[in-house]
Amino acid sequence: MNKKRSALMLLVGLALAGCSAQQGGGASATATGTPAAAATQSAQLQKNALGDGLYEMALTPDGRALYVASAQGFKDVQGGAIYKLDPATLKVLGITHTDLKNFGVAMDPQGKTLYVTNSLDGGVSALDIASGKITGRLLFSERNEKGFPYGAREILWHDGQLFIGGVADPGVIWVVDAKTLKLKKRINNAGKWVTGLHYSAQTQRLYAANGGGEILVINPRSYAIEQRWQPLGEKPALLLNLAEDKQGGRLFVTDNSKAKTTLVLDIRSGKLIKQLDNGDSLAVKYNPQRQELYLTQRESGKLLILDAHSYATKRSVSLPPHPNSLLLSADGQTLYVTVKQAFNKDGSTQGPDSIVRVPLNQ
Repeated sequence: MNKKRSALMLLVGLALAGCSAQQGGGASATATGTPAAAATQSAQLQKNALGDGLYEMALTPDGRALYVASAQGFKDVQGGAIYKLDPATLKVLGITHTDLKNFGVAMDPQGKTLYVTNSLDGGVSALDIASGKITGRLLFSERNEKGFPYGAREILWHDGQLFIGGVADPGVIWVVDAKTLKLKKRINNAGKWVTGLHYSAQTQRLYAANGGGEILVINPRSYAIEQRWQPLGEKPALLLNLAEDKQGGRLFVTDNSKAKTTLVLDIRSGKLIKQLDNGDSLAVKYNPQRQELYLTQRESGKLLILDAHSYATKRSVSLPPHPNSLLLSADGQTLYVTVKQAFNKDGSTQGPDSIVRVPLNQ
């Protein structure tokens, strides 16, 4: 694998997935209780070994289609794909093959356009839902000291704009017009490696996590960074993904490599409410309907289901080798998980990545 591809894969691995030599098999469920109970839970899971390079997911507003971004392979494979699945069966309904590799996703509220980040090329593409075609693209001009594009990692749709985090040092947040895909603004000095993005309707602020252990509080109208929180102080932290408890005013933040924890913050003050001792945490989702918190753990290969009040683990689901991204259905009763395989030294993977459907009301 050439040096450019190695460096870019490291960038994406750092921000989106991570890599490990650990091998694993298919999806299974393990929970506290008897082996029979674990076997019953395993039978309730649905799994589709879809293909290489699966990352983030999005549901259409009507819940009839599930989209999965795929980078495809990193060895001798050009381009990527976007899969359209039946959310109930995980059956493939359609595939859009793309010339660039796809990672992060965001759906517009009308369900007409899916936006995907092309991390290795430092850009964003728009997929027309009706036709399944790529209808627009913007490639950002920034390059690092080695000449590589800044990695376009997480993407968020808000008020007709796309906020896209740039993985660089220092990082940047690009603000893009969602209709025209024209660059409107650069939010600079966003710290080392902008990773997670979240908008809170309660505070009307954008929150950005970075690899320097910071949470940036940003005014989405003026684009000003109003506050910079460092919840763990000077301790090393690589903060990743964010989720919000709107009624409780809590912001959940994960770290799967440095502090290896989940932080619970007051969303208005940034005060650290609780630091969860569950180990490495990658993706995070909060479920207000069930009062539950969901975490993926790449090292242990588990999905954790926590009581959102006591933070006690209600259920642990084994999804080896590396559960990655999470998506929650609108009714809060179904969770979708992408499960990644490990990379070989030559950049190939040890098997196809999978998507798993986890029913929460059984």
